[in-house]
Amino acid sequence: MKFTVSQSSLERAIAVVSKGMGGNSTLPILSGVYLRAADGTLELQTNNLSISIRHLVPANVEEEGETVVSGKVLTSIVKTLPDAAVSFEEADHVVTISCAKSTFRLNTLRAADWPAFPEIQPERTIELPSELLTRMVDKVYRVTSKETTRQYLQGIQLTVEDNTIRMVATDTIRLAVCDSSVEAAPDEPFCSVIGGQVFHDVLAMPSITDTISIGTADNQAVFSFGTTTFVTRLLEGNFPSWRQLVSSTCSTAVMLDVAEFSAALKRVSVIAQQNASIRFDVDADGGLVRLSARSPEQGESSEVLSCEVEGQSLAIGLNYHYVFDCVNAVADAGEVRLELQGSTQPGIFKSNGKVNYLYLLMPIRL
Repeated sequence: MKFTVSQSSLERAIAVVSKGMGGNSTLPILSGVYLRAADGTLELQTNNLSISIRHLVPANVEEEGETVVSGKVLTSIVKTLPDAAVSFEEADHVVTISCAKSTFRLNTLRAADWPAFPEIQPERTIELPSELLTRMVDKVYRVTSKETTRQYLQGIQLTVEDNTIRMVATDTIRLAVCDSSVEAAPDEPFCSVIGGQVFHDVLAMPSITDTISIGTADNQAVFSFGTTTFVTRLLEGNFPSWRQLVSSTCSTAVMLDVAEFSAALKRVSVIAQQNASIRFDVDADGGLVRLSARSPEQGESSEVLSCEVEGQSLAIGLNYHYVFDCVNAVADAGEVRLELQGSTQPGIFKSNGKVNYLYLLMPIRL
């Protein structure tokens, strides 16, 4: 095997496939990067048994071939090289890497032992704008659970139906829902639960294009864009039914300026380090919301916000860490609406725009 590729395209390609590098000591080959040079193209693959990534870049191929090299070592080498042509030549299970005045000789692993890349024939496929997907994932990603016993809570439910795309995530304490309009709709409704971390990693790849194709078959999902293919397993279990949790009516509605609300929350929460509860006292007659926190060790804090209030006065306690996640998700909006039913019922934050957002949060006992 002998080929030459530019340092910049190689570094970018390694960044694309890096999330698939395994750390399994029982299968050391999976900590490597599979390289295959043929037909003017360099193919890179990684596989950690959960995800498989393949990426193609142009290369000057003099001799076709394939090999596997340490992913960690290759990454470190390429990052330090100048932006110049990088040459690879393998012989007798050793690959020689040359660039400018630098030369490296790395031991290789048998390419024959590398697992075959999963070739998925999707039963359902949808093509969506990657910029819109990124915005929506950013709004719901923080709500996915870290719990390992119920895998489906680590996922984001993606639904596309009737020109509407919707993403939903929950950790059972809070629920985030966002939706937006899309021009192209599938012939049949598309619904799948894919890991939140997977969505996050795919959309952060440097090779991402304007649109991304998402397909599912059996227990796998495949993302395709440009010369990149990302295959992952679908999460096991049934995603919770959430619609009945969201009430269509409320007894109190408060319209908050996002910037003012965020700043006040930061100030009041200084006292809430030991106890994460922030108390919201809504004064319907005065058009005010008083935020307050209390700590036996630190003392008390409070701040009053002027706002539009509909309905009756009431009080509720909410975890300020979780409220901050909501505030960060609606940072690009001018206002956010807080709907309340009572001190023991969930608080629901809503923001409308190009991407509509709903955030339901269970209360803390006052």
